[in-house]
Amino acid sequence: MLTLEDILNSHRTGTAVVMGILNVTPDSFSDGGEFLDPAAAIAQGRRMIEEGAAIIDIGAESTRPGSQRVPPEEQIRRLKPVLPALATAGAIISIDTTSREVGQFAIDSGAKIINDISAGQDEPELMALAGRFSCGYVLMHMLGQPRDMQADPRYDDVVAEVQDFLARRLEAARSAGLPAANCILDPGIGFGKTPQHNLQLLANLRVYRHMEQPLLIGASRKRFIGQVCNLSQPQRRLAGSLAAAIEAYRQGASIFRVHDVGETVQALKLAQAIREQEK
Repeated sequence: MLTLEDILNSHRTGTAVVMGILNVTPDSFSDGGEFLDPAAAIAQGRRMIEEGAAIIDIGAESTRPGSQRVPPEEQIRRLKPVLPALATAGAIISIDTTSREVGQFAIDSGAKIINDISAGQDEPELMALAGRFSCGYVLMHMLGQPRDMQADPRYDDVVAEVQDFLARRLEAARSAGLPAANCILDPGIGFGKTPQHNLQLLANLRVYRHMEQPLLIGASRKRFIGQVCNLSQPQRRLAGSLAAAIEAYRQGASIFRVHDVGETVQALKLAQAIREQEK
C-alpha cells in the first residue's frame, strides 16, 4: 500500500499511481447518479481499492462543463455516509473540492489529499488548511469556471500558459504555508480547453519535468477522446483513456485520475515494467 509520501515522490521513483474517481453526485458527466446511494458508493470505492487504486478521489460536486456550484453543506451531507467509511479501507482518500469548509470536514474524516480545481483561487484558506495538516494538494489549471469554461477557450500558447499558471499557484501555495513538497500539479485536461489544446498538452508534458513536482493527468473518458475517436458515450472511451495515460506516463506524469481502475492499473504496470528495462 502506497503512503502519502510515496505518492508525493512518485515523479522521482517512476511509480505509476492510480487515483480512482468516486462521484457522489447526480450529474457528473460519466457516472452521474450511479453512486449517489451511499452503499453503492462505498462498494465502488472498495472495488477500486481491490483493483489497485492507491487513491480514491471523492467528489460531491460535479465540475463537468455547464455545471452549477453545490453549497458546502450539501456536499458534506453527501460525503458524511461515504468518506469516513472508506478512510480506513486501504487507500489514501482525496477530497475533490474548492471549499475550505468541505476540506475541513474531509480532513477530520480521514482525507489526506485535497484536489482543488481552482488551485486555491476560490478559497485561499484551503491551501493554508492543507499546510496545517500536512496534506497533499492538487493544483489544477482551469480557464474560467465549470459553468462557462468550454464557451470559447483561447490561448496563444496553451502549454506555456498552463505552465506559467501552475508556477504562480505553486508560489501562492508556499506563501500560504503549504510546502512545495506537498503539491501535485494538474494541467487540467478538459477544463477550459478545446480538443486541440488537450492534445497539445498531452504531447508536451515533458516540459513540466523541470518543475520537479508530481504531475497528475485526468483524461479518463473525457469529451476530447470522443471527439477524436467519434465516440459519443463516455463509457466507450476506455481504449482512448488508456492511450492517454500511457503517453502521459511516458512523458513523466505519475498520477492518473481514472474511472476504469483495473484496466489502467494493468496497462501502467506493464508500462512501468518496460521502463525499468531501459538502458
